[in-house]
Amino acid sequence: MRLPRTRPRSLAGQLFAMQVVLIAAVVAGCAVFAYVSGSAQAEQTATRQVRAAAVAVADSPSVREAILTPDPSAVLQPYAEQVRRDTGIAFVTIMDTERVRWTHPDASLIGETFLGHTEEALRGETFTETYTGTLGPSIRVVTPVRDGKEIIGLVSAGITVDRVSSQVREQLGALALAAGGALALGGIGTYVINARLRRHTHGMNAAELSRLHDYHQATLHAVREGLLMLDGQRRIALINDAGRELLGITPETEALGRTVDELALPAPLTGALLASEARVDELHLTADRVVVVNTRPVVGGERRGTVVTLRDHTELQALSGELDSERGFTQALRSQAHEAANRLHTVVSLIELGRVEEAVDFATAELELAQVLTDRVVGAVEEPVLAALLLGKAAQANERGVELELAEDSLIDDGALPSSLAQRDLVTILGNLIDNAVDAASEGDGLGSAGAVPTQRTGGTGAGRARVTVTALADDRELLLRVSDTGAGIGPEEADEVFRRGWSTHGAGRGLGLALVRQAAHRNGGSVELDRAPEGGARFTVRLPLGDRTTAAHKKQVTA
Repeated sequence: MRLPRTRPRSLAGQLFAMQVVLIAAVVAGCAVFAYVSGSAQAEQTATRQVRAAAVAVADSPSVREAILTPDPSAVLQPYAEQVRRDTGIAFVTIMDTERVRWTHPDASLIGETFLGHTEEALRGETFTETYTGTLGPSIRVVTPVRDGKEIIGLVSAGITVDRVSSQVREQLGALALAAGGALALGGIGTYVINARLRRHTHGMNAAELSRLHDYHQATLHAVREGLLMLDGQRRIALINDAGRELLGITPETEALGRTVDELALPAPLTGALLASEARVDELHLTADRVVVVNTRPVVGGERRGTVVTLRDHTELQALSGELDSERGFTQALRSQAHEAANRLHTVVSLIELGRVEEAVDFATAELELAQVLTDRVVGAVEEPVLAALLLGKAAQANERGVELELAEDSLIDDGALPSSLAQRDLVTILGNLIDNAVDAASEGDGLGSAGAVPTQRTGGTGAGRARVTVTALADDRELLLRVSDTGAGIGPEEADEVFRRGWSTHGAGRGLGLALVRQAAHRNGGSVELDRAPEGGARFTVRLPLGDRTTAAHKKQVTA
């Protein structure tokens, strides 16, 4: 039969047992030390007491006078007993130099020989010894009585060892009581502390806590979502690797213990992290990423901190932008197919009516209008992704009544752009700028919405059809992308706000495109500038550094 496995004692229980043993050992050690030191102190006190009594008796003039009388005991015995009772010692014995007693607590022993050593006293010295006499073991002091320089007698004063031991036992009783009280108080305090510790550790033992810590660390490093924990003072208490990456905190930066304000994050993101209320699936921008932020306050009677989770939304946002572009292309193609069918019916009808020349002229004019821009884009922009994007956006703009044209100085040779420059970033930058410019040109009220209703009108201050002009130029050092429109433009007071997430002239929930443009440009080491276009609308200029790789590509083409 297999015995059930017993669970190890909890960490709080182990600490309680260790602390009780430690307190008991400390109290016992203190008690032993106090007993030993108390015994030594009691012996020293007794020695000083009997020494003082013996010396005082030996120095008394009445004692010297009594010794010189024919019957010293008659005077000295009452005196010695009085001194013994007053000082509380066991005996005061006065004797001659031959050790014959003149005084003794037991009067029947007067005249007998003193039991003990007197050699040092006869040499004029005062000494202490422990000796067993008529009263038992005692601590005694022997000192000479002088008449001038002559030693005429000896005085011995002592206290029994039993009396000293009884005093120590009295002190030991008080000491034991104090030790017991200290042990009880220590045990109670230890129990209270460990009960609190047991609640905080949830009754887990040391091995379980260690294993939990290992799992905790492994989870923090393995999870792909960013995790950030703030304490009650808004300081970072914990952050995992994904959180550092999403917030742009380098591994060399010591983040723990710093406040959120010290991380130099965008103001809206900092506000979301410091908010006292919970935030759910909020979209925020950092310098390089789009992150989804969720926060949850940790409350237990008082605010204890905040738990923050971060999800990388950059890839999804880029894919969403590409999907919107593809959807726009599809709608444009559908619309063009419908228009092509109408034009084809027109041509067929003209032929049926015998107007062949008018049919040829009509078809040729339509082909020329479509082919001019295609030839211009293909001839100037040999980068296939940008060329396809421009042609698709041109079709979209045309459906909204906006003319998209490519500037005369545009030129991007095939292979001019390095592989390190992500095509997705190019699509994000140029696609969003053209979409916003088309919105502005078609509506004439600044930045608009890609889903706005097209209107045929004169944009901005220019005359004629609404127009968007695109410049795409790559040289040895940089790629320049410039988009201008004939819309109403952007006021100087709003120039600093257009790149902030959420800025839009079409209300809440919009305004992410320009923020993504600046983010993509920043990610590639470039810049975005805003000024006023010659046509009166807004003009955005993006510069992306290309470096030596572009120069090498041009040299390769020249060699070929």
